[in-house]
Amino acid sequence: MNVKIYDSMTRELQPFVPLEAGKVNMYVCGPTVYDYIHIGNARPVIFFDVVRRYLEAVGFEVNYIVNFTDVDDKMIRKAADMGITVTELGEKYIAAFKEDREALGAHSPTVSPRVTETIDEIVAFISELVDKGKAYESAGDVYFRTSTFSDYGKLSHKNLDELQYGIRIDVDERKENPQDFVLWKAAKPGEIFWPSPWGNGRPGWHIECSAMVRKFAGDTLDIHGGGHDLQFPHHECEIAQSESLTDRPLSRYWMHNGFVNINNEKMSKSLGNGVNVRQLLKSTSKFVIRYLMLSTHYRSPLNFSDETIRQASGGIERLTNCRDNVKHRLSTVAKGSLSLPADEGLRTRLGELRAEFHSRMQDDFSTPDAITAWFGIVSEANTYLQREAVSESDLLFLSELMEEMNGILGLLPEAEEAELLDEAIDALIAERTAARAQRNFARADEIRDLLAQRGIVLEDTAQGIRWRRK
Repeated sequence: MNVKIYDSMTRELQPFVPLEAGKVNMYVCGPTVYDYIHIGNARPVIFFDVVRRYLEAVGFEVNYIVNFTDVDDKMIRKAADMGITVTELGEKYIAAFKEDREALGAHSPTVSPRVTETIDEIVAFISELVDKGKAYESAGDVYFRTSTFSDYGKLSHKNLDELQYGIRIDVDERKENPQDFVLWKAAKPGEIFWPSPWGNGRPGWHIECSAMVRKFAGDTLDIHGGGHDLQFPHHECEIAQSESLTDRPLSRYWMHNGFVNINNEKMSKSLGNGVNVRQLLKSTSKFVIRYLMLSTHYRSPLNFSDETIRQASGGIERLTNCRDNVKHRLSTVAKGSLSLPADEGLRTRLGELRAEFHSRMQDDFSTPDAITAWFGIVSEANTYLQREAVSESDLLFLSELMEEMNGILGLLPEAEEAELLDEAIDALIAERTAARAQRNFARADEIRDLLAQRGIVLEDTAQGIRWRRK
């Protein structure tokens, strides 16, 4: 096992060596919970879930942390517009995010800390920075003193002159330097607040993640992930404040996924071309969405369109049909009655494809190439299934291989078993079988069409009738 990760900090592919052997502390920036998530938000949800799955599959114990920012300027404005409290707004969209995450087939993180539940740690963190001379209070606000951190800009590879134009706060005369960023915001009248040594207020954006990382993973993460847009200012500021406090690297590896474009255009509010995940799931399978996300390398831009959805749907159908055909052929093999030996040539080819799958996943989690290796197995399986006589052990091996890959990528729906058909469909299938035996092909075709209307596709094979859902 030799996992390599492209580290955004060094901009090089690096061998993955966690701080503690066999264990991985992984933090991915979660949503600010003021609205439903869009397709761009879904990309890190799906991709970093796969990273976590793969690391666990090869034997690591993963502490996977995804936070909720449940207080900030956008939330305060949205809550006021809706006539509810910030807390009520947060509860609504945290619940919605969890529902959408599950609907996308992503597993729950090890822990999902909230900013509002980490205030004590945030205040303590800021206080330590102030005591070290790394931060200063000004009119109730507290700012980080960027001049004290010589490596400021090392992640985004920008210099200080460039950085002053991206800080997520308006230039203010109360700041010593334009590049200084806010750690604590004094509360305005009517705003939600918490007490602090500098007066009532609330945390700035960047300090929240630093405090939550320290609380749930210690001073140094193994992997810190998020969207490409978070490199600056968010992750840059996290590094500055955390490393100024601890004198240790905040993360050993930095991973950033690329943007999602809509019909080859950048997704933006001004263009009004955002795609709401909750609405999309009403018309598109989660497996198709996952396939679309994983069929492009995570660091590359991903294009969402009717055509890419169509292609993803075709890919899922091919993978699913192969899995189901193998299972169906297995069900027709009388257990123990056949003594066909394993096909050593087939086993060798399958072993090479399995090794290719893992090699690609270990090469910076190249999911498109891993999917290609899976399709190689599909081709081998489809050829093998054309044989009149097959080995039960070969079929089991094929089935186990596909389940192994699916456990990592999560692309296949649960296999539908015959006993799940309701009585009406059972009766129609039986009637169709009888009609064919009586050479009443018109009635047999009529029943096939009727079943198709109910979403059941029948396939006549040498081993009998099998079915699948559309």
